Formats: sequence, C-alpha cells, structure tokens
Amino acid sequence: MKGDNKGVQGRVLREYPRAFYTPCGCHSLNLALCDMAMSCPQAKTFFGVVHRIYKLFSGSTKRREVFRTYVKDRDGNGLTLKSWSDTRWESRVASVRAIRFQAPQIKEALEHLTKFSNDPSTVSDAKSISDYEMNFDFLVALVLWYEILNKVNKVSKVLQ
Repeated sequence: MKGDNKGVQGRVLREYPRAFYTPCGCHSLNLALCDMAMSCPQAKTFFGVVHRIYKLFSGSTKRREVFRTYVKDRDGNGLTLKSWSDTRWESRVASVRAIRFQAPQIKEALEHLTKFSNDPSTVSDAKSISDYEMNFDFLVALVLWYEILNKVNKVSKVLQ
C-alpha cells in the first residue's frame, strides 16, 4: 500500500502498533488503476501524449491563444485541456474528454503551431504530436480510455 511508511497509515501504526488499517474502496480503486495503467506500455504512451498536448498548449500564452482560436464549439466555447493528478483518475477523464471530442480542432491547432511558430522546440513538439495524434492506435485508445475512465469515474463517485 502506498504511503504505509510516511503517510497517515504509517503515523497511526507508529503511534498505535496494534491498530488495523482498512483502506477505503475509492482509494484502493485509484491505486489499482494507477498500477494497472502504468504496467501497460501502450497506456503509458497514450497518457504521455495526452500530457504532452496539455503541456504544449499551456506552456505559453501565445500557444494557449492558438488553442482557443481553433478549439471552439458552436457557442464559441470549447473544452479546455486539463492537467491531472497521478492518483486521481477523475482528473484524467477531463483531460481525455477534451481531446476525445475536439481531436480534429486540436490537430488544426498543432498544424498551425508547426507552420507559424518561431520556436524550434514548439515546432518539433507540435509536429511529433500531430503526426502521432492522427495515428489510428492513438485515436482508438482515445475512445477506449474515455469510455473506461468515464465508467471508473461513476464507480468512484458511488464509492465516495
């Protein structure tokens, strides 16, 4: 169990060695999902790309504006890219949702950065993400992970 040395569990057991530790179901679910997803190379790659997309567009105000320009719905709003916590899977649902439902617009924003950015690092990142994002495997993983995370999120809310 994570945190059994330095976390609350460790403190309680040091103070009261005969105490029993009973983890909550929601916390156990989060830890199991983390370990499961990070043991799969394809999942690591998928979440790495999702995180790179977030970092690229949130890294500067100019890139954030490019994102806002391209990623809009009929009402002029769009889902924003979200950062996530390593252990809170609910935060990953929001990250994946934004890309899942706006992938074509995000692709256009990445292509804009590739063509018009003056920063070589930005151009390189945008080009590599754009090429990978159009990959069939990534798009399938995007749909699958969104469905999985959405269901996990519902179970997690019930357990809370």
